[in-house]
Amino acid sequence: MDSSSIALIASLLVLVALSAYFSATETAFSSLNRIRMKNMANSGNQKAALTLSLADQYDKLLSTILIGNNIVNITSASLATVIFVQYFGDMGVTLSTVVMTVVVLIFGEISPKSMAKENPESFAMFSAPAMRFLIWLLTPVNFLFAQWKKLLAKLFRSQSEQGITEEELITMVDEAEDQGGIGQYESELIRSAIEFNNLDADEILTPRVNIVAVEDTATQEEIAEKFANCGFSRLLVYRESIDHIIGVLHEKDFYAGVHSGEFQMRKLMRNAVFVIGSIKISELMRQLQRSKTHVAVVVDEFGGTQGIVTMEDIVEELVGEIWDEHDKVIESVQPVSDGVYLIAGAANLEKVLDVLGVNREYDSFTVSGWVIEEMGKIPHAGESFDLENLHVMVTQADGRRVIEVKVEVKNPRTQEAALQG
Repeated sequence: MDSSSIALIASLLVLVALSAYFSATETAFSSLNRIRMKNMANSGNQKAALTLSLADQYDKLLSTILIGNNIVNITSASLATVIFVQYFGDMGVTLSTVVMTVVVLIFGEISPKSMAKENPESFAMFSAPAMRFLIWLLTPVNFLFAQWKKLLAKLFRSQSEQGITEEELITMVDEAEDQGGIGQYESELIRSAIEFNNLDADEILTPRVNIVAVEDTATQEEIAEKFANCGFSRLLVYRESIDHIIGVLHEKDFYAGVHSGEFQMRKLMRNAVFVIGSIKISELMRQLQRSKTHVAVVVDEFGGTQGIVTMEDIVEELVGEIWDEHDKVIESVQPVSDGVYLIAGAANLEKVLDVLGVNREYDSFTVSGWVIEEMGKIPHAGESFDLENLHVMVTQADGRRVIEVKVEVKNPRTQEAALQG
């Protein structure tokens, strides 16, 4: 083998290596985690900043990679043909095609792309300086391709909206949890934050029938007894009817007034915040913060009291149930046996249906409303109905609402998985 043949073979190996480099670079830049790169760049990593800068001009980068890859692949095929013809004559053309196809696929495409996919950020930072130089070198060619792209964009204008939807964000969170990037608690917290603005006040309110309030003519003894029995630090104050709420009485203000001997309800109670049920809880939270209060009265279209929403109710939609030392812990869904659950009538319907695997839309927000909606009446204890693979029986009712139901699932495996998830 003479020196010219050795030079040709060495050049061929270099070209295959360059093909691997361009292929790996393309995969690295298309797969890298931009958020991770931003964090590294913000921490002072200069290569990360350069890599992020190149990723922001991905069209130029991709054009440069494709031009470089095609040049080295075509050149390597030509050199291989010369080498094989030199040693095998006319058969060299066929052998060169077969061998180079296999070599380029394995060493120039599949292997480097697989390796770059495993750690795209590191390889992208490694190749960034060379790619910056090549982009500068091929600026005229990239300019021509950019004009061609603009022409194609005008000819084939896309009608789709660009951007990340809420569903895509939730999918990204699920994937991050599956891959171990975040824990289950963090995943649930992020999902709750994403869906936070979708909830209305009437979906999380404490209904009118459960409101603890005192009349404005109540005595000190009656108010003290009410505070002692309910365990709340605030009581709504109404005049004549719960539909006419006039303020909020704080426990500390009440006892301060009693201690000073100057108890006057009108002076001690604070103004109430009134909102409609369709207000988003994100806006309601801001309104409560501005008014420096922790409770809002939700009114219906006729001006009557529909219920109340507290700051704690809103925060619980983000972080889950918050129990203090005075709360009696009550689980909304209690598994009794395999596929059998006791469910509180006041439980959130959407969350319960997710657990039960029912994919339907209802106007009701609670299990009690759902049962009444399905049965078309206010049921008595012992009445039941069937829905899909569920048998729902009312176990407790008071003639006005459903207090508790028992749900039997005919195929409980799906529901068990939902509970565990």
